Amino acid sequence: MSSTSAEAKKNITLRSSDNETFEMEERVAMLSETIKNLIEDDCVDSVIPVPNVKSDTLARVIEYCKKHVESSESESEALKTWDAEFMDIDQNTLFPLILAPNYLNIKGPLDLTFQTVADMMKGKSVEEIRKIFNITNDFTPEEEEKVRKENQWAFE
Repeated sequence: MSSTSAEAKKNITLRSSDNETFEMEERVAMLSETIKNLIEDDCVDSVIPVPNVKSDTLARVIEYCKKHVESSESESEALKTWDAEFMDIDQNTLFPLILAPNYLNIKGPLDLTFQTVADMMKGKSVEEIRKIFNITNDFTPEEEEKVRKENQWAFE
């Protein structure tokens, strides 16, 4: 067996904040710059703890990474469709899904989640955005008027 195929088969185990473990091929884990740095710096003994990410969220991030590692460039349209279906989630799932790839430094799902939030806001008024994201307006009417005047371009 060649060394490259042996490397491709090497597995990495992650442990979520709620103590669930996930095993995956190293090439999947390497999408995370954080994990990649740990591996390259030879800081991985057995299990890599991911203390800021719960198991349900970590499972989704791993699912994303596996799909993107295993897909070829010729499948780009199918992958876009898969990404859209992957992001068809509620806000209770979306926001932890933003934090996990941010913590793990995984560009693909982080960009995808940011785009999802941007799409949710696109074309909406300030009041609609507050309602969508359950944001309380803590400005006094005078403060709000001042902000609107200073940033008039944003309200056009």
